[in-house]
Amino acid sequence: MDAQGHGRADDIDPADQWVLNPRTGEYELRLSPSAPRPPVPGPRGAGRGRPPRDRAPSPRRGTDGGETRREVPSQRRRRTAPEEPPGRRGRRPEPQAKKGPKGRRVLLWTGGTMALVLLAACTGGYFYLKHLEGNVSATDVGDAGKSTFSKDEAFNILVIGTDKRTGAGNEGYGDAGSAGHADTTILLHVSKDRSNATALSIPRDLIVDIPDCPTKQADGSTQVIPGSQGVRFNRSLGESGRDPGCTMRTVKENTGIPVDHFMMADFNAVKTLTSAVGGVKVCLQHAVNDEKSKLNLPEGESTVQGEQALAFVRTRHAFGNQGDLDRIKVQQQFLASLMRQMSSGDTLTSPTKLVKLAEAATKALTVDSAIRKVGTLKDIALELKKVPTKNISFTTVPVKDNPAETVKATVVLEESKAPQLFDTIVNDVSLTAAKQQQKREAAAVAARLKGDKSAPSDVRVRILNGGAPAGSAQETLAWLQTEQGVDKSENLGNAPAELARTTLEYAPAQADQARRLAGILGLSGAAMKPGESVTNAQGLPTMTLTLGKDFKGAGVKLNAASQKAPDVEKSTADKVQCAG
Repeated sequence: MDAQGHGRADDIDPADQWVLNPRTGEYELRLSPSAPRPPVPGPRGAGRGRPPRDRAPSPRRGTDGGETRREVPSQRRRRTAPEEPPGRRGRRPEPQAKKGPKGRRVLLWTGGTMALVLLAACTGGYFYLKHLEGNVSATDVGDAGKSTFSKDEAFNILVIGTDKRTGAGNEGYGDAGSAGHADTTILLHVSKDRSNATALSIPRDLIVDIPDCPTKQADGSTQVIPGSQGVRFNRSLGESGRDPGCTMRTVKENTGIPVDHFMMADFNAVKTLTSAVGGVKVCLQHAVNDEKSKLNLPEGESTVQGEQALAFVRTRHAFGNQGDLDRIKVQQQFLASLMRQMSSGDTLTSPTKLVKLAEAATKALTVDSAIRKVGTLKDIALELKKVPTKNISFTTVPVKDNPAETVKATVVLEESKAPQLFDTIVNDVSLTAAKQQQKREAAAVAARLKGDKSAPSDVRVRILNGGAPAGSAQETLAWLQTEQGVDKSENLGNAPAELARTTLEYAPAQADQARRLAGILGLSGAAMKPGESVTNAQGLPTMTLTLGKDFKGAGVKLNAASQKAPDVEKSTADKVQCAG
């Protein structure tokens, strides 16, 4: 890979110019003193004619496995002059770099015909990062997602792999007439506290309702594409001009999970990205020689890249019942292996590999306009790297065979499991740490109740419906009065506005009453809202309980301690599994 700039030779690898700053622990783009300006990557051949001596030397490997910066000889010194050792003529020796750059992490998600790489770029190299930004394609999805990325909230990114047959060597893959259907789709949920993440695979053959979809046209106008009822999920993209925003809307319509952003790639992504990283380790329970996908691997562990990697994640006939659901499991194992490699391999300490990976990744990606800037992609990557590998769960939307079909070709939601899984993601509950989270919430409730001297009969509260099902306020009132002894309660009807979460507002003097009611209702600390009280008909201060959209019914506790992890098949990124 080349990066050229004004007055610089065209054979300079930008990786050779990344230098570790010992003060910050991050790599920065450093040039020789003779360079008139920072290099701006351009077409091959730009800026020819600069003498070779102006080339910035590459970092030198230190004794501890890190990298130290090499001194650049003066421009006037002969090229044969020996390099001046550190510490001579009063100069302080440069400190050795610590192992592993702190700010340069890459996370690659590859599934089926898609791949996602986010480069956690360093703070230097502004012009090179702008070059990477120019590689990324973007689509305006309107209000299908968020207009900005927040580092302080949980977030959901829809990763889409298409079956579009663009790119050299891809003529034999996918549907020759496809505009790019949603061949492989993963909804990545990252928790607010960054302690866990869930990668939810959505089967392409799942029967869904696709809603009407406003799409931006080339001339700036908006065209609404009519929806479709009872069709395959993969038709939410490509067909009739549907863009990724339509797929985002389809996910929300059928799961209730809002999608904040999307990232999309095609066949080339798997090939170029796995080659850039030097291959991915996979494991097979038995040897595979699949004529359809051209996958030919022995039993046990192998390393795949390029065409082999694409064949591995596309294979349907070599594993399980030869269906798409078993292919999804193989893709999840591939992703987990790749993540382990990226977090522990030599890629993180190799600027050359990181730059090659950044180039391949940004050229492979199409994203929504809100996250197109490399700075935003960097922020997303830095948030992702906070999640421990052992707490990254892979699972699939619970489904069953479509009962309307004699020859089973599609699937429908498993109603006994799917809604609970969707609620788990919406409520930001981990699939891997559910028990620990339940214990923490229970301990928090116990701490709030400790020392509470108020009795249920002392609690005064008015109840408002702020988005719960009709009749919820009256139902809660009856339950509190007849079963909990909170007889000083009243129903005031609908709230002025709807709320996503149930809240309890109280004055400081009512803290004991608030703790007592929180214990009865199972309210989390986030639901407690210190503020002002109101006066009831007897002229006494009263708290306000507003039932939000998360309300599940009278007596159903609202904190995470009451929410059990759904009974679904799952795996985690830290476990080695063999496809079979």
